[in-house]
Amino acid sequence: MAYRPGMLHRIWRALPAAPRRAALARATALLAPRPSQPAPLVPAQGFAIVAEFSRASGLGEGARLLAAGMAALGEPVWRIDAGPLLPGHSPDLPPPADPPPPPGVPLVVVVNPPVLPLTLLRLPRGLIGGRRIIGSWAWELSRAPENWRVGLPFVHEIWVPSRYTATAMEALPLGGRAVRVVPGPLALDPPRPSGLGRTDFALPGEAVVVLVNFNLASSFELKNPLGAIAAFRAAFGTRPDRLLVLKIGNPQHYPEDFATLRQAAGDAANIRFETRTLSRADNHALMACADIVLSLHRGEGLGLVPAEAMMLGRAVVATGYSGSMDYMDADSAALVRYRLIAADERRRGVHRARGAQWADPDIADAAAWLVRLAEDPALRARMGAAAREHAAAALGLVPLRQALSAMRAAPDTDA
Repeated sequence: MAYRPGMLHRIWRALPAAPRRAALARATALLAPRPSQPAPLVPAQGFAIVAEFSRASGLGEGARLLAAGMAALGEPVWRIDAGPLLPGHSPDLPPPADPPPPPGVPLVVVVNPPVLPLTLLRLPRGLIGGRRIIGSWAWELSRAPENWRVGLPFVHEIWVPSRYTATAMEALPLGGRAVRVVPGPLALDPPRPSGLGRTDFALPGEAVVVLVNFNLASSFELKNPLGAIAAFRAAFGTRPDRLLVLKIGNPQHYPEDFATLRQAAGDAANIRFETRTLSRADNHALMACADIVLSLHRGEGLGLVPAEAMMLGRAVVATGYSGSMDYMDADSAALVRYRLIAADERRRGVHRARGAQWADPDIADAAAWLVRLAEDPALRARMGAAAREHAAAALGLVPLRQALSAMRAAPDTDA
């Protein structure tokens, strides 16, 4: 029987997602080019960055911030787009048109280990050899998963966005590889809202607006939007002067998840869904229209949304756990109590690691914070001002500068 074009691909896609991803990682790891050993010396200046530059994703945004940070430190930067290289990626940003990097310049690869071999395999031949290869990895659970071992032979060192993620990497057999905490320098390129205001988003001027902003392409359980809805309803019921706005990305690609959210919201007139694709500036304008930004996450590698909200001077109610604690404290954010439980992501099957835990935020505590902030505009203003100052100090150029200095000071001990 002759196979029709595309049949093998359809069969492949019909396999369960987790085994399919594991098989792809193992197969590409056999073929991908290995980095030079021992780790090459790092030149005085310059880095090449491979990342999802042409895709609106957390890793892509982190890479863009990293490139901007290096440029601000006087480092020449060569950007190499990985967006079209990875299966299923459709670029929605202009890809960089930088020339190839010169020999010896280190390569920072901003993709997670399961797709790292594939990314290296599909880069131009000869790009890997003679360079220090740095894996920039983001993870949201307390322990890195076993399948991340596949990426270790392809990197000389690892960069992570937070101390929390650095600790999670200790579950891997690092073999002496340095793990450096290098968050994206968000303060260098802070959110710049467009001129849109509440009227443009059909938000009532007199209401206290609580915003939850997340992408359904991320882990549904990890972002915990159902917890946010529960906390809002416990705090305000159906009060018309209290409004919850759920800004949701990719609802069309995850209809079951979106239906679950709709069911949780019920017919409450004070819960609204914003599903339009907004520009970065318009998305920040919506955030600036909110009085409170709510993130009852179970774990964050860094947490771009609460970080951006704090940079905008918004009062943030967030689970007091994981990577976001690198840039927030009890004075700059409303930290919600939690208990640690076994991580159990069932919808995507991506965020799984043996022995990993995540936070179970206290819904009653979150509701109490929402009520307190809603009823006290002065407290919101004080917290927002402290948030802007604290996040700007934590998410500047210092961590990147320190990482580059440490790497150049001791290049022979990192591999």
